[in-house]
Amino acid sequence: MEAAIRKLETTVFNRIEHILELGGLKKDILLLVIGGIAVLASLFDIQPFPFDIAWLAIILCGLPIMLEAVIGLITEFDIKADVLVSLALVAAVATGEIFAAAEVAFIMQIGALLEEITVAKARAGIEKLVNLTPQEARLLTPSGEQVVPAETVAIGDIIRVLPGETVPVDGEIISGETSINQAVLTGESLPIDKTVGDTVASGTVNQFGAFDMRATKVGEDSSIQRMIRLVQSADAGKAKIVGLADRWATWVVVIALVSAIGTWAVTGEILRAVTILVVFCPCALVLATPTAIMAAIGNATKHGFLVRKGDALERLASVTKVTFDKTGTLTYGTPQVVAVEMVENKAVSANNLLSRSRNPIQAIFQITASLEAMSEHPLGKAIVASYKNMFGKDMKNSVTNDSKNINFSNLGNLGNGVSNSNKVSHTTLSEDAALFPCRDFRLLAGRGATGVIGEQRILAGNERLMAEQGIAICEDIEARAQHYLDIGSTIVYMAIANTLVGFIALADTVRPESALMIERLHRIGVQTVLLTGDNENSAYTIGSQLGIREIISNCMPEDKLNYIAQRQETGQALAMIGDGINDAPALKKSTVGIAMGGVGSDIAVDAADIALVDDEVKELPHLIALSKRMMSTIKWNLAFAMILNFIAIGLSFPGILNPVTGALVHNAGSVLVIINSALLLKWRST
Repeated sequence: MEAAIRKLETTVFNRIEHILELGGLKKDILLLVIGGIAVLASLFDIQPFPFDIAWLAIILCGLPIMLEAVIGLITEFDIKADVLVSLALVAAVATGEIFAAAEVAFIMQIGALLEEITVAKARAGIEKLVNLTPQEARLLTPSGEQVVPAETVAIGDIIRVLPGETVPVDGEIISGETSINQAVLTGESLPIDKTVGDTVASGTVNQFGAFDMRATKVGEDSSIQRMIRLVQSADAGKAKIVGLADRWATWVVVIALVSAIGTWAVTGEILRAVTILVVFCPCALVLATPTAIMAAIGNATKHGFLVRKGDALERLASVTKVTFDKTGTLTYGTPQVVAVEMVENKAVSANNLLSRSRNPIQAIFQITASLEAMSEHPLGKAIVASYKNMFGKDMKNSVTNDSKNINFSNLGNLGNGVSNSNKVSHTTLSEDAALFPCRDFRLLAGRGATGVIGEQRILAGNERLMAEQGIAICEDIEARAQHYLDIGSTIVYMAIANTLVGFIALADTVRPESALMIERLHRIGVQTVLLTGDNENSAYTIGSQLGIREIISNCMPEDKLNYIAQRQETGQALAMIGDGINDAPALKKSTVGIAMGGVGSDIAVDAADIALVDDEVKELPHLIALSKRMMSTIKWNLAFAMILNFIAIGLSFPGILNPVTGALVHNAGSVLVIINSALLLKWRST
């Protein structure tokens, strides 16, 4: 019987809550506007109805507050600020103070609306992640190739993956060679060459050659499904911040009731008791937090941050450590040419393509770019883009010069600078820097490319390609190449007519503002950590260059999530900044997740609490300092509100204030709280 009654209560309360939520934010704004008009009309004694028009404000603005208070008390015995508001409303109406009740209801509805706007509903982003899950697979059977639903693939099945397709399940390559884009799992900017015996993960993209693979993990065990579960579990485990006003609500209610009952008992005047309930109504207390958060969000917006969850800034104020993804966050996320090296001139002096050039270094770059202009490989595209950005001229014939952080000193006077934007659509090449025509081009999956320029065969690729063609790499070039490999670069060797002439080094490049941003974080006492899926050399090169002391490389999504979870278990509050799909679980799990809004994936943005719209991380120290300033403002607001309430109680006890004047006094406090919060709009960290 008791269970049946409980179930009925739950059903009724759920129905009431559903009705209250109908119409959403637009409905709440409409009710607030009508309530405000009713309060003003009552103040100036404009009464178009046979009853006091202030009743409209009480019903439209006050009734929802009272219903929420009753539901919270009955279902969970949850005493929040709205309990005291309800007591004040009932007491004011019972004693005929309709205007005072309407004014309190209107002010409280403003606070509730601000909080609703501030605490925005986060889009889950899970649906987009699910959409990455491959739907079909090419199953090889004795009767031929069949396209089947991916979920029907069993362990041991042989699957064929064509260029451009997403790997349907985890498996091992049994024939073929290719390059795999693993950004969905590791965030690495460069594709990984794969051959027989190598493993491939579901959700990654096959960029070039077709290959056959044996399924090793399928269904819920596959990599992409594990990623989805990580995001879901991380989101469910994140604690929600309770408003400071609600934390103090129990004490506020007790103090107000004791004060009101005591006043009634001592003076024998119910009106004075009602006045105490009205002046103790926590309007300023409720407004203290959302107004400060709204102002801080406005400030953050001016500095390029989109705060997607209202309580994110509250959580950010407690952060003592910031973890960074590398690729696309601290770096640009796209490979760029950082060096061109050549063998000794005497070794290539007989080579016509180089011997007729006044600058052999430029010639190596030019010839390689001419070959790679035919390629769809990301490294090839990066070489061409870097070449055009360096030697290209815009429509005004001025050489691009928008980045000075890449060291091209070994190229001599080849150009005035290199563009990091990779935007070459408006670039033309000077006559002596124009790309050569290339014929007989062939992409060699997992190794490089070859083609004919002039009358000579050109090879550009990795060390494996050179070995296949019997091209020796001299000790000097090998040593220089190793230097770049040690700092995380990728090497593309170039040979003309089966003679090695040099190599091009490519690497992800650091954003120029990253180093200063890290330094400023350290100055305000925030520790920094690099969590990246990149290899150890690349991670430590970038990390040490930026002054990050804690560097963790080769991180899979679960590794990043586990790192954050372990630190949180020790009481640390961590922020995570990333841009890739692989960062989504960590962004969800962290105390505050911040996503790169421009270059970042939609899933990363949806998983984050804050999005960095313009991708400039330099303002991150300001955001953290702003969050701490916001919390200081909230505490001052609360202290002021409480002091004002106690003063008003002291004036209410002897009857100096009545319910109407008491409401005006404590609403004046609300105005001062709003003004103090508004100062955050233009606050700037030093």
